[in-house]
Amino acid sequence: MKQLLQNLRSGETFVTDVPIPDPQPGTALVRNAASLISAGTERKLVEFAQKTMLGKARSRPDLVRRVLDKARREGLLTAYEAAQNRLDQPMPLGYSSAGTIISIGSAFKGFQVGDRVACAGGGFAVHAEYVIVPQNLMVKIPNNVDFASAAHATLGAIALHGYRLTDVQIGAQVAVIGLGLLGILASKIALAAGCHVVGIDIDADRVSLTKELGIKAVLREQAVQAAMALSGDKGVDAVLICADTPSSDPVQLAGEITRDKGKVVSTGVVGLDLPRDLYFEKELDFVVSRSYGPGRYDSLYEEKGQDYPIGYVRWTEGRNMEAFIDLVARDLVEIEPLITHRFPIDNAPAAYDMITADKAEPHLSVILTYEHDEEQDIAEGQTTPYRQTTTQRSSDTIKLGVLGAGNFAAAVMIPILKKVPDVKLIGIASATGASASHIARKYPFQYATSRSDQIIQDEDINTVAVLTRHHLHAAQVIASLEAGKHVFCEKPLCISEDELEEIESALRAGQAETALLMVGFNRRFAPLTKKLRGYIQGGSEPLVINYRVNAGYLPRDHWLQDPHQGGGRLIGEACHFLDFLTFLTDHTPNSISTYALPDDGRYSEDNLVVVCNFPDGSVGTITYLANGDRSFPKERVEVFTGGSVAVLDDFRSLEMIKDGRRKVVRSRLRQDKGHLAEMIAFKDAIVNGESPPIPYEHIFGVMRATFAAVRSLKEGKRIHLTEMPV
Repeated sequence: MKQLLQNLRSGETFVTDVPIPDPQPGTALVRNAASLISAGTERKLVEFAQKTMLGKARSRPDLVRRVLDKARREGLLTAYEAAQNRLDQPMPLGYSSAGTIISIGSAFKGFQVGDRVACAGGGFAVHAEYVIVPQNLMVKIPNNVDFASAAHATLGAIALHGYRLTDVQIGAQVAVIGLGLLGILASKIALAAGCHVVGIDIDADRVSLTKELGIKAVLREQAVQAAMALSGDKGVDAVLICADTPSSDPVQLAGEITRDKGKVVSTGVVGLDLPRDLYFEKELDFVVSRSYGPGRYDSLYEEKGQDYPIGYVRWTEGRNMEAFIDLVARDLVEIEPLITHRFPIDNAPAAYDMITADKAEPHLSVILTYEHDEEQDIAEGQTTPYRQTTTQRSSDTIKLGVLGAGNFAAAVMIPILKKVPDVKLIGIASATGASASHIARKYPFQYATSRSDQIIQDEDINTVAVLTRHHLHAAQVIASLEAGKHVFCEKPLCISEDELEEIESALRAGQAETALLMVGFNRRFAPLTKKLRGYIQGGSEPLVINYRVNAGYLPRDHWLQDPHQGGGRLIGEACHFLDFLTFLTDHTPNSISTYALPDDGRYSEDNLVVVCNFPDGSVGTITYLANGDRSFPKERVEVFTGGSVAVLDDFRSLEMIKDGRRKVVRSRLRQDKGHLAEMIAFKDAIVNGESPPIPYEHIFGVMRATFAAVRSLKEGKRIHLTEMPV
């Protein structure tokens, strides 16, 4: 399918072919008929991307600080490569579209195949022939509303939510500052609600166009006079600021024309320097509108389909979209006269050239259109069968298929895999297809797809790398093992004990007997880790290991904190450090205790101390913290044994002290956490038919210990384990 993307490095917008996405649970696949270019929001994105590196840095000093912090912690080269990778990722543009549902995922409610729908959401309702949209971000379109008009539902809902925040009633006087598409829609909504409206803009052409649409409008210099005439010299009841300017003049003007105890609502992007005396004397209310209503930026609502009860939240973003579509259906808001340009998706870059030109031709609503061959669409949407294949235990070449094309895959694993000899890149899959398509062209893979089953059942692939989100790991590992593939799974191997048992069963059964399983516990392969282990090996005393992790704060609504998707940080991340202790002691823990600070409504059980006892008498402590400062180094390991001390500082330096003598090994330009070494070890084991690089008793023992750490925290007691060979 065709999709419009933007290169963040150069600012170029381009149309490219990407795989048709597969609907996930709670979503539907929609064949777009029209999508709206939001000239204000999307122009800003394009203009940012078109800036030089210096210009980007000046406009986003917060991002520069992050890069500098990363350079101090992890090395200059690591920070540089991470920044370059971010800029290299293609950005999907668009957030408002309309089309027809052609397939649905599981747990998707309220819609069916064939429904005409308006869709919303950045990353969902993008400029593409097909889009995947969650159920709470789409509404049905009545038969008398065309797709181009319905594609305005998102922007219409933004205008409607802003109007609702004014709290005005029939007969009120409302001023709208800024007569772009958002301002005109807000004006039409206020008129439809029975208000008296005056529009204000600095552009004479916009004022003339607004008048032609039946809305009273004036230039900025006439605004005070017009507002007083409209309100009988009292001032208007409310002002909607829909302008797009860094200036605070709209806020100043709003204060001047609003009546005593009136209300000012900002839905646009303007300077927010409030003139205190003016707002104080009138005791004005000033509100910044948050997009298109309650539910916005709430992942439970937008992505997981959890609606708010109508008795408590009457107007959610979805219900605002429905209300706007209803206004269009009843001819109370007419869209067709607002559409100034239509471009087919193939010519979409020309639309962006127009809206970003220094002297852009007059435009208001810019629509992208899509044409489809329905019979071909249906064929492309069907699942293509792939024959299962049996893979031999050894192979001269790794023929790799990758599941997942997120930031970790793109920034870390795939560049490393490209460096490993005897690895042939065959196919890569991602849920939307766009990120997989970008990576496939860059490295290159032979193909990109949105279907994981295509990778798993491809006869040309003998090894699968699972780099998806954590809740997908177990099913994808099991399916790959059952297909006879070797499997590399980024940590964690799974997020529940039941899944762990299923993976163990799959590893022992059928075709999986010939397959090799590896988990991404990379830190044990780091060069400084190997030096550390060599230094302490052969001692006659147990170890005391203190592993401190300054993990940094992660919002409670981040996917990693979701127990059903990420498993939480203890499962999703701390397994790394349990494996590190296991590697140094050569044993998995036989008992484990976990303690946590109170969350206090801010954290998510991610300020932890995990105490491990090992069969040889060693004791390991993992202090995992979310309450620190990210600019401070992330990881530090201290090992004490037999009169010796070793300190591994953030995989940048290793200090070894014995008998008063000190030796320091440093890595100055970059961290090396062992990613390349682990993949070479995995490849060598497959090619040479060797044992797994990480013993299975360690892999499964570490995961059991991780789940035991969770149980200890929940139950408030020490959990005892037994080392179990696999």
